[in-house]
Amino acid sequence: MKLLIINGPNLNLIGQREQEIYGKDSFESYFEELKSKKSVDLDYFQSNIEGELIDSLQASNHDGIILNAGGYTHTSVAIRDCIAAITTPVVEVHISNIMKRESFRHESMISAVAEGCIFGFGLKSYGLAIDYFEQKVN
Repeated sequence: MKLLIINGPNLNLIGQREQEIYGKDSFESYFEELKSKKSVDLDYFQSNIEGELIDSLQASNHDGIILNAGGYTHTSVAIRDCIAAITTPVVEVHISNIMKRESFRHESMISAVAEGCIFGFGLKSYGLAIDYFEQKVN
């Protein structure tokens, strides 16, 4: 199984920004840990640019996509429309519990077109999404 993790804006700063929300570990170090622990082929893409995220979603030849669209989760009709248009299943993830945060984060443009949503478990949210895809196949 081949999965793609896509992270949106500012998620390249995990481990540096708002450590009380996002933790002290970088995503890159966590990604290496995931690759060593999971029995799937994992690829990773991060961009702060909405169009590049859409291009990555459209170009994917993976069995599944794990998407943390960051702030675009709450604003991007374009990313929502892209997910609705592609056939690759997408699981929406968030590191923080977005329902415990500011009210503008309570609305997701992506959730209605995603296969499912996982949020609030820190970086482990990504591992839970991988577990979902692994169990879906078996």
